[in-house]
Amino acid sequence: MRKIIGIGETILDILLTNNQPTVAIPGGSTFNAMVSLGRLKIPATFISETGDDKVGRLIRDFMKTNHLNTDHLDLNPDARSAVALAFLNAQNDAEYVFYKDHPRARFDANLPKVEADDIVLFGSYYALNPQLRPKLVDFLEKARDKGAIVYYDVNFRQSHSDEAVRLSTILIENYEFADIIRGSEDDFRHLYKMTDPEAIYRNKIRFYTPNFIFTAADKGVEVRGEHFAKHYEARSIEPVSTVAAGDNFNAGILFGLLRARVRRVDLPTLNERDWDAIINCGLDFAAEVCQSYDNYLSVEFAEKYAL
Repeated sequence: MRKIIGIGETILDILLTNNQPTVAIPGGSTFNAMVSLGRLKIPATFISETGDDKVGRLIRDFMKTNHLNTDHLDLNPDARSAVALAFLNAQNDAEYVFYKDHPRARFDANLPKVEADDIVLFGSYYALNPQLRPKLVDFLEKARDKGAIVYYDVNFRQSHSDEAVRLSTILIENYEFADIIRGSEDDFRHLYKMTDPEAIYRNKIRFYTPNFIFTAADKGVEVRGEHFAKHYEARSIEPVSTVAAGDNFNAGILFGLLRARVRRVDLPTLNERDWDAIINCGLDFAAEVCQSYDNYLSVEFAEKYAL
């Protein structure tokens, strides 16, 4: 059976409302998507590193509880697990402050076997970190050579805006690995000072892959494909927290690809009906997670939606 492999960082997210802690839950962009996929009982493997401490062991146990393979999670005795404070504003959007204490980014996790038409998810600053680059590139090259679908979530935060030019070569290399690129309005504002999806696609994305998903919060989603372009309206909800909306949108897209049995060779021929089904999964997942303080789909929602 096809599987989904995510690679990224793990963090303990502490959410604060009115500057008061509300909840502490394991997080990380790719991690959140993978937990939701695990709850959907999708064969899911997560590659990461965390500290060999109480937080790291909590994260490992949480992964096991949520049906995520932990064989490729490295607990580093020389590091403390990372923590993120997410300050929610009046609209329940989050501003982040990160605390990390990694004396060296060693990336000693064992890499899993990748097979044709598996799906690989990577992104965020983790995918741009020069210290992690050699092993990440090795993994992405193997995934591409085996014929996996590679999905890249740009997820470029404002705190790294001053590094955009310096990281541009690595960013382009990530584009070259990707079969599908997903980025938000904020990502491209921070990277290029651009927010028009058509201009971003035409000038920054299309040369590397024809498959582009642009998300703009409550303004909806723009999709561009080989011979396809469409706008999708966002779900109308009252959000409790938008912290993991994009992460679970990604989970929905990957779930939609699996449910529609889309192989890598099928990507150039996806039509409107195909994209409608795939994007609607992403919108459903994002809307669901925005209605709680959790970073992932509820178990009850996942049980109803599972394959």
